[in-house]
Amino acid sequence: MNSPVEFRRAAVEPQFLEALRQRFGDRAQTGEAVCRLHGSSESHFAPALPDAVVFATSTQDVVDLVILCAANEVPVVPFGAGTSMEGNALPVCGGVSLDLSRMNAILAVNAEDFDCTVEAGVCREELNQFLRDTGLFFPIDPGANATIGGMASTRASGTNAVRYGTMRDAVLALTVVTAQGEVIRTARRARKSAAGYDLSRLYVGSEGTLGIITEVTLRLHPIPEAISAAVCGFATLQGAVDTVVQSIQLGIPMARVEILDDMQIRAVNRWSKLELPEVTTLFFEFHGSTASVADQAEMVSGVARENGGGNFEWATTAEERSRLWKARHEAYYAAVNLRHGAIGWATDVCVPISALPACITETKADLATASVPATILGHVGDGNFHVIFSIDPTNPKEMEEVEAINARLVARALSMDGTCTGEHGVGLGKQEWLKQELGEPAIEVMRRVKHALDPHTILNPGKIFAL
Repeated sequence: MNSPVEFRRAAVEPQFLEALRQRFGDRAQTGEAVCRLHGSSESHFAPALPDAVVFATSTQDVVDLVILCAANEVPVVPFGAGTSMEGNALPVCGGVSLDLSRMNAILAVNAEDFDCTVEAGVCREELNQFLRDTGLFFPIDPGANATIGGMASTRASGTNAVRYGTMRDAVLALTVVTAQGEVIRTARRARKSAAGYDLSRLYVGSEGTLGIITEVTLRLHPIPEAISAAVCGFATLQGAVDTVVQSIQLGIPMARVEILDDMQIRAVNRWSKLELPEVTTLFFEFHGSTASVADQAEMVSGVARENGGGNFEWATTAEERSRLWKARHEAYYAAVNLRHGAIGWATDVCVPISALPACITETKADLATASVPATILGHVGDGNFHVIFSIDPTNPKEMEEVEAINARLVARALSMDGTCTGEHGVGLGKQEWLKQELGEPAIEVMRRVKHALDPHTILNPGKIFAL
């Protein structure tokens, strides 16, 4: 469970901790339990505890903390819901974990303009509950009930990305606190702009290494008139993937299309108490008018039949759809719990849609030789899929085996002109692969940007690339 790089832990002086207490009172905490909560992740990375945790309630809190940290050259690492998968929020150099979860106000909803502005700690499920009476919704759905700020920082996407895009597409503007403690707004609410550098896109996906996002203005969408979901099992993995690719090539505007291989279905059945046939299965959702949803479903079911798909099992009521997608969203926990006492190692890649059948098929063949349980699932409508390994944290041989399989997976995706991560981010786990994907000259440009914006490297140091 070692991190791939050894990091130097910064020295934090008692005077600095006392200054935190004076400014933030009981919202500055150093207890072991709270530090451990903020220094652990859901994945396989070793814990890295902060020296202190500060709970912010306003942008001014973030400004004051950053100024304190900058003056003392103490790292500050933003923390949202703790659901990132590549160690993105682990304070590997110590310092302060900045918990933004109490910054959870919905500041404005402009229904006539299809946008809203929220604080960084608002979670996506709460946002959609608030929006329900407006007839609008926020479509980006990574599965976990993540914070909007965390989703922006990691450039999250998820099950709806095939139709609605990712956080890169959803963010209209950001409020960001820089490493110098200045507050900037990256854009206005206009739907397009040619005014200067696109700072919003610079900060989206930067994983808190260039600035700390405190407010986000988001693009919203009308709630569809009709929504219908279905599952369909396939005789072969190839048939399921071919169905996805052919449906997209036909221009069918599916809202969601998720793949779960036979091992993942077995895990889901056990975890969510379902009774799906344990074969590779596609989960679909269609949005639109009643007539268009029916047309989409008919076209996709025809493509599925030609590729060895079975009958569509429909979930038309809100309760049925909720049960189906709840099972999909809990697939990670289902996969991990294939073994008692195991931990999860989750990885993801993304390839051009035409390369998806070969990439998934070759990956499945590789997993067949593994000594540990491993499942495939993912948002295959945009070429993105995940592998989840269930591993024994006390067995170093299993760790080595999974590292080798993951290396082959990422190399396979890169050979197909894909990416080492479609949505998890680089964090700790994909740094070496980022070099291979983009090349050292591109990484050097990133380092220059980082140094220009954060010359003392206090913002989430050690992430994306080693410093």
